[in-house]
Amino acid sequence: MTQKRSIFEEVQTDKPAVGPRPASASAARSRARAQIRGWLIALFALVTVMVAVGGMTRLTDSGLSITEWRPVTGAIPPLSAEDWDREFELYRQIDQYALMNRGMSLDEFKIIYWWEWGHRQLGRLIGLVWALGFGFFLLARRIPAGWTPRLLGLGVLGGVQGAIGWWMVASGLTGGMVAVASYRLAVHLGLAFVILGLLAWYILHFSRPEADLMQARRAREGRLAGWAGALVALALVQIVLGALVAGLRAGAGFTDWPLMNGALIPAGILALDPLWTNLFENPATAQFAHRKAGYLLALVGLVVWQLGRRSPHPATRIACSLMTVVLLAQIGLGVATVMLAAPWELAIAHQATAILLWVMILRARHLALYPRAARLTA
Repeated sequence: MTQKRSIFEEVQTDKPAVGPRPASASAARSRARAQIRGWLIALFALVTVMVAVGGMTRLTDSGLSITEWRPVTGAIPPLSAEDWDREFELYRQIDQYALMNRGMSLDEFKIIYWWEWGHRQLGRLIGLVWALGFGFFLLARRIPAGWTPRLLGLGVLGGVQGAIGWWMVASGLTGGMVAVASYRLAVHLGLAFVILGLLAWYILHFSRPEADLMQARRAREGRLAGWAGALVALALVQIVLGALVAGLRAGAGFTDWPLMNGALIPAGILALDPLWTNLFENPATAQFAHRKAGYLLALVGLVVWQLGRRSPHPATRIACSLMTVVLLAQIGLGVATVMLAAPWELAIAHQATAILLWVMILRARHLALYPRAARLTA
């Protein structure tokens, strides 16, 4: 006879209950976000090194030492005397050798060759790190919803950047050129900073749980975010103008400040015809525009700082203050670079600080859009 049980009686069983484990799923998502963040940080570091090596390649006039674009086989450097002779002979056929380096020895050629080869090799390494990471996270299904197109876009931009790099180099191989076209250099560097900016933004996003970001968005500081967005746009314009100055070697042409050759507006600023070519081919115009954009950047930066100081969130206030300190340091470094006729050490430092400032501006804007709530202490 079966004994009746009360409907309120607990039923014991030896089998463990099977069901969803929210805590385990949440932990897995957190691990995936941390892993993707680590991958993005590695990419950011590599791109930063790439920008620095690219700057040294330009300063050492090494960018035209490899006259062919071989994305795959070019990864293998010359391994024999015959290989080196072939590469050197190709270089001797371009105008940079004829007009600047005639009589250069093979050993001297090897120095500039290795700078350019290293620069291109870094590009290949970045592409490999992106492809391996993206493929792993995609196959392992660890990419959060909505992020696959954005992470794929990084790889697409990297491929476009490689093509633009060759487009830039090709401009210096013919037509009496001894360096690459300044506007192509500006496009190349500008896209590098766009990629760095996306990486930095994604790293900031993956540094916090998605739920935290969704909740923080409700407390966004719209006015501060708007001004910080304007600062982002101005900073990118200033970076592109800086690349034009570098490409035209305009940094050493006007070594007084705040005047330019003793004048507020230098002579010959609109000497070329048509007028629009002055920005890309006239050193005086390029440096004048770079200086004035720097003043505007400083002004908007101070507005962001003032708004950030009034933020109710300590992390936002600190981020805006740090950004302002780096901005002022970058301006001082730029003035010193000009007045000392752009020595390579200061030129590279100026470029490196531009990356730091770029990240600081993006971080300030991210915190304006997604404020970190102050933690209550006992």
